[in-house]
Amino acid sequence: MTQKTAIYPGSFDPVTNGHLDIIDRGSKIFDRLIVTVLENPRKNAVFSTKERLDMLKLILEDYTNVEVDYYQGLLVDYAEQKKAQVIIKGLRAISDFEYEFQMAMINHKLNPSVETMFMMTNSKFSYLSSSIVKEVASYGGCIQGLVPDSLYDLILSKFQADIKCDTIL
Repeated sequence: MTQKTAIYPGSFDPVTNGHLDIIDRGSKIFDRLIVTVLENPRKNAVFSTKERLDMLKLILEDYTNVEVDYYQGLLVDYAEQKKAQVIIKGLRAISDFEYEFQMAMINHKLNPSVETMFMMTNSKFSYLSSSIVKEVASYGGCIQGLVPDSLYDLILSKFQADIKCDTIL
């Protein structure tokens, strides 16, 4: 029996509860899930690649079928190297779909043996993105409930913020 392997790529700058939701659900569908930090030259990362990998490893240590990795280059080349059949992409809104659909089509053209699977985010995370977390934290806002609890202090320390939240979002 062939092992079904999927890749969940992203910048994860930082990891959010929305990412964790997709990872958790993907880990239940596939035998092997590789969460891959990809460098996006259009984005200015706040966290280094090592920091992002460390954050992912920390929150995913209890998942026996989830690996954390890093890659630069074409995602379909990486998928081929890892013998992955599927790329998972999380969608929050229609605006995400347009871009991700375009990427799925070019990936299919480059390697028709790799499929893209779109997963709709849980509705409670539909507004959530790494960019929102960084902006809120940079202004001293409460990010509790937006990021995994085990990463809360680490993320705030990057912004030199000491925020006390009254309520969890």
